[in-house]
Amino acid sequence: MSVDSRDVNPVVTLEIAASLLRQMYMTMLRIRIFEERAADLVEAEEVKTPCHLYIGQEAIAVGVCAALEPTDYVWGGHRSHGHYLAKGGDLRAMMAELCGKAAGCSRGRGGSMHLVAPEIGILGTVPLVAGTIPLAVGAGLAARLRRDRRVSVSFFGDGATDEGHFHESMNLAALYRLPVVFVCENNLYSTHMHLCQRRVRDNIYKAGELHGVPGLRVDGNDVVAVYRATLQAVTRARNGDGPTLLECRTYRWRGHVGPAWDLDVGLNRREELKEWMGRDPVVRARTHLMRLGVHQVDLDRIEEEVRAEVDGAVAFARRSSYPNPDTLLDHVFSSDQGNG
Repeated sequence: MSVDSRDVNPVVTLEIAASLLRQMYMTMLRIRIFEERAADLVEAEEVKTPCHLYIGQEAIAVGVCAALEPTDYVWGGHRSHGHYLAKGGDLRAMMAELCGKAAGCSRGRGGSMHLVAPEIGILGTVPLVAGTIPLAVGAGLAARLRRDRRVSVSFFGDGATDEGHFHESMNLAALYRLPVVFVCENNLYSTHMHLCQRRVRDNIYKAGELHGVPGLRVDGNDVVAVYRATLQAVTRARNGDGPTLLECRTYRWRGHVGPAWDLDVGLNRREELKEWMGRDPVVRARTHLMRLGVHQVDLDRIEEEVRAEVDGAVAFARRSSYPNPDTLLDHVFSSDQGNG
């Protein structure tokens, strides 16, 4: 089976303002630097929670979320630091969560894989493979019934497309023309197994055809391409025309979980990684900005600001308190004594 990441469908050309691309670049850089710092903290055993790092995939979360409204829903899985930050999540609250502190976005109870920020449309990330795909459809159904024009986005990996939830959810969303965008972040690996070891055909974006869901394959390392494709899908969803499936081709730089590079897994990961690092989504966005006339000194200043922001988040997490042990059973058992 041939795997060509550059086999993408064309999308309608939209001019991207330098101001929008600058904001997307800053968010991508925030995710990259945060994740690199998290990797260091895991290696130093300062962060104990298992971390599935998003390094290399930043353009997808950022391109998708740039096309959304603050009230739209985003659902993620075990690799969702990027989704949280791209949707506007609090950097300090997530770092505190990774450190198990009470100031974390999940009050220190969720760790890396259970992030919550309802104020920006993140009702929870769940590490079960394909687990949040039906939840995204449920949120889309609620939006349809309320007629509030919200869109629900489900992020999932290529491994999730092997699950029944994926197909059942697309069928239901198509049947009721729900405002859902299915975003497959195809990084070619399900844990350590390459796509071609699991599928006869490399055609995830066509998975919705039998359900009447249009699919599009996008270069997931090009934030502008992801943004343009998502904008089309979101417009379609808000107009009542139903769901869309986006397959965003990308590659995770680090291992399935943790900071290791996992160079000896898969078929030829060592050479694949070298090739994909040459398509670094952050560098590509930076180069695009320079072509639009943004000066090197301005881009260096952005990076300095982001690094200072991440340093501040680490300091905040370190000085924050752990949850009170007396609250261990809070949110586990109902405290309502009036309902028998």
